[in-house]
Amino acid sequence: MAPHVVAIDQGTTGTTVLVLDKRLTVKAKVNSEFPQHFPRPGWVEHDLEEIWDSTTGTLRRALAKAGVKGKDVAAIGITNQRETVAVWSRSTGRPVHRAIVWQDRRTAAACERLKAEGKEDGVRERTGLVLDPYFSATKLAWLLQEVKGLRKRAEEGDLAFGTIDTFLTWRLTGGAAHVTDPSNASRTLLMNLRTLNWDPDLLELFGIPGTLLPRIGLSSEVYGTTRGLRVVPDGIPVAGIAGDQQAALFGQACFAPGEAKCTYGTGAFVLVNTGTEPTLSKHGLLTTVAWSLPGEVAYALEGSAFIAGAAVQWLRDGLGLIRQASDVEPLARSVPDTGGVVFVPALAGLGAPYWRPRARGLITGIDRGTTAAHLARATLEGIALEIHDLAAAMQAESGKPFPVFKVDGGATANDLLMQMQSDLLGVPVVRPRMVETTALGAAFLAGLAVGFWKSKEEIRASWKTDRRFTPRMKGPEREELLARWRTAVERA
Repeated sequence: MAPHVVAIDQGTTGTTVLVLDKRLTVKAKVNSEFPQHFPRPGWVEHDLEEIWDSTTGTLRRALAKAGVKGKDVAAIGITNQRETVAVWSRSTGRPVHRAIVWQDRRTAAACERLKAEGKEDGVRERTGLVLDPYFSATKLAWLLQEVKGLRKRAEEGDLAFGTIDTFLTWRLTGGAAHVTDPSNASRTLLMNLRTLNWDPDLLELFGIPGTLLPRIGLSSEVYGTTRGLRVVPDGIPVAGIAGDQQAALFGQACFAPGEAKCTYGTGAFVLVNTGTEPTLSKHGLLTTVAWSLPGEVAYALEGSAFIAGAAVQWLRDGLGLIRQASDVEPLARSVPDTGGVVFVPALAGLGAPYWRPRARGLITGIDRGTTAAHLARATLEGIALEIHDLAAAMQAESGKPFPVFKVDGGATANDLLMQMQSDLLGVPVVRPRMVETTALGAAFLAGLAVGFWKSKEEIRASWKTDRRFTPRMKGPEREELLARWRTAVERA
């Protein structure tokens, strides 16, 4: 078998390609950004051709950097920004409109109207999601209603819809595969969590013709092979698909119920494996499919904090307190505590478990002695407190504490933040040696499909710890801090 697996991680602001061998040695990692388009306030779009160009260009450079030829690639896996909506022509393969990105809020009024009609409980029961513009269905409905001629073309079978994984798979296979996996389909508001199929009643509710939709396959199977590309030869299996956060859960080897991870990026996402049956949350969390393998489906609860690393960016760009993001840790370490300052980083509202879109950032406890260092430390503490609330909601669902809390993403390089997180959760925080866990999950899923890795047990054995942070904070100190935080959140 060819000795390498390629993972394409197609994100919101850029595309990353990893070339890995069986021992998880990263032979190459290449990233390229692509433009963001903001046609109106609250609207966010991507040009699908720009995404495709960034994908093929990054793939070419990664293979060249690794010194790997196409014949040495056993499989390609894809992980992606999840809820973003793409529509293209089946006959030409060309996009018919820019993709509407998950961040886009243009359908807020449509969601409010459906809520007013009493539709949310039924939608949540079938999908595990709330009625919010975040998800795909109302974005797709907007395209069909507002772009002249699209609905007619959709009903005639000329158009194809997909999340970005679907679009990339279509292009990689020369149009042979129109497919997604349940982890992505479960983010559309159109898939039934229990049947893992498109739900006819939901399609009717949102006015979506079934002719648009891809097949829902497994997260690990051979969907097709590369065809007609200049960057790689024909015949490489495209064999793994998962949405970015579910891919990170798989990449962290969270294979058992109760195992959880948090990905720290611009925002932060906590997912916990809940086993083989979906659990509808009573604490403001989302229910999602984690992955599907032959004979196995795993579900997860998910909570998101809209602002994590973005709070540090605000210290840098908005306040000018630091010159680069990495400066925040030494600045925060220069004081022993926050001096009573509490920062609620609700710079884009509050996500789970609060779901308060109109909340605003709040800093309390400032006095004449407050310094930039106190604000820096309060910012890191505020991020960790947000994650604490998500984790607490998840533990309330199960009644069990996490055995450990696995972390990944760029902000995990901040040792002070990771120690704060362990102190607040009261459990060990474990950072892996390989922090590119989103791409790693896609690689694992693709490798399993072609026998590159034989089992999840083999994958778990290959997962290595970089550092383990253990709790140091005493219980009364933690409770006092949490009480100050809850008071501040109420005021935000």
